[in-house]
Amino acid sequence: MPDNPGAGGRGLVTVLVNFGRALRAEGLAVGSGDILTYCAAMASLDPTDLVDLYWAGRTSLISRRDDIPVYDEVFRSFFLAAGSPVQELLKIKARADAEAETSLEVPATEPSEREPEEETILGLMASNVETLKRKSFASCTPEELEALRRIMARMRLTPPRRRSRRTKTAPAGRQPDLRRTIRESLRTHGEMVNLYWRRRRVRLRPLTLILDISGSMADYSRALLQFAYSAKQASAKVEVFCFGTRLTCITKPLQTRSPDDALQRAAELVVDWEGGTRIGDSLDAFVRGWARRGTCRGGIVVICSDGLDRGDPEVLATAMERLSRLCHKIVWMNPHKGDDPDYRPQTVGMMVAYPHIDLLLSGHDLRSLEEFAELLPRLG
Repeated sequence: MPDNPGAGGRGLVTVLVNFGRALRAEGLAVGSGDILTYCAAMASLDPTDLVDLYWAGRTSLISRRDDIPVYDEVFRSFFLAAGSPVQELLKIKARADAEAETSLEVPATEPSEREPEEETILGLMASNVETLKRKSFASCTPEELEALRRIMARMRLTPPRRRSRRTKTAPAGRQPDLRRTIRESLRTHGEMVNLYWRRRRVRLRPLTLILDISGSMADYSRALLQFAYSAKQASAKVEVFCFGTRLTCITKPLQTRSPDDALQRAAELVVDWEGGTRIGDSLDAFVRGWARRGTCRGGIVVICSDGLDRGDPEVLATAMERLSRLCHKIVWMNPHKGDDPDYRPQTVGMMVAYPHIDLLLSGHDLRSLEEFAELLPRLG
């Protein structure tokens, strides 16, 4: 067993391989290919989730129903015994959600007797996750925020696409590709065998996230920063900025593969964290320094802020007007909107910016961020 299995993926793989060997030692026919399948499955799942560990192993390491009791016994002794090398790994999940203690029970083995209990456990977990998704970031405990951060780390956004004026060869379309058709006919001595077509290329629209990290947004800014990290991992055409009293580009730190390292490096780069707010000056700096260079030209700009601005409203109005002419759509996420469908801007900053906003969302909980992720591909 490794001394520190939670240190990285190599340690985790070693634990999974040792688990397969433990099953072999109990007489189960577990092949090397089965262990590789188990490791590949856990690469897409949460290795800190005991339910994922159990079901991924049960579906990939054994194939006979008679082996299930032996598998359960080995699973208990390997992953739940005192002093197990993966206990620290599992505690991460347990700390993330108080109800996760229920997940530390091995799921039932006999369908006729224990399946209802298993369904209750999984149903309770699903219910907790759904409740957590609808809980405002401002009212979450640090443990709940950590659990939400892990969920957001799995989110994959699909940036909107637009049709380019350029075309490419395609098996079907409205415009015939005469050059390709004639060139291919030369291979058959002038006999035209296939007719090729051209259609317009599809390109990703740039996505720009501008996050308010001032004091009034302290309850939401870290969760939104995690969301920005997930967006950056989805596409290279994503730029992320933070602002309080000044604008800071944090795109490069968020390119780090490890979420913890990326967020740490981004936080170290921002010097005005939880300070004052000058939305107009920050957006003006973005327009002058980045937008005019083409960073968001034809793209989607998402501004996450409560609109509490201490700057000159005229500067904000001018910056928003210029920004609206440079990008395709402006989405404003204001946590104060919440779930109120009849929300109307109350702050001066929001009232000044509102005429230039194409879509006003809340972004106050995980469900609202998921709804935005679902809506994003249709904004093209």
